[in-house]
Amino acid sequence: MSKQKERDEALFRIIVFMVSGVITYIWAYLSYVLIFINWLVSLISGKRNPELAEFIEYWTTQVYKFWRYISGVTNERPFPFTNLERISFFKK
Repeated sequence: MSKQKERDEALFRIIVFMVSGVITYIWAYLSYVLIFINWLVSLISGKRNPELAEFIEYWTTQVYKFWRYISGVTNERPFPFTNLERISFFKK
């Protein structure tokens, strides 16, 4: 990649950090709440809820993709700059 393209991509990461960062921040805290709920369900019922666990994993993966892009590990842009990948939980 040319120096100019690398520079442009680095500048675009600032925009991505601001936009996706807000979304990621909210997702992370919602994941914490859902993790706690899943833990309570497991404690009360004696078994975990696999659908809820898969849903939580989906959102934590999106947070992971955000940090990989922002840190420069990959040039694959996170949501909302790319489509969310559908996983089996959401397929009908």
